Amino acid sequence: MNDDSSLSHTRWNCKYHIVFVPKYRRKVIYGKLRAEIGAILRQLCAYKDVEIIEAHAMPDHIHMLVKIPPKMSVLNFMGYLKG
Repeated sequence: MNDDSSLSHTRWNCKYHIVFVPKYRRKVIYGKLRAEIGAILRQLCAYKDVEIIEAHAMPDHIHMLVKIPPKMSVLNFMGYLKG
């Protein structure tokens, strides 16, 4: 099984591990807030055609493994997510 995606003349497989941490690593990601953050991140990724391969929300941080197309820089995508 091939895991690559393609553009007009290229094949790509760009996966990035992203970790979001609240200020001072406070344990604030619980219950309803956790579900809302997950929904917002899924929606923002869908707008930019970024695939979330895996994501986990912990009380003090969020891990995401995402597949970002090469036409978008990681810096721009992170600015979009955080902004």
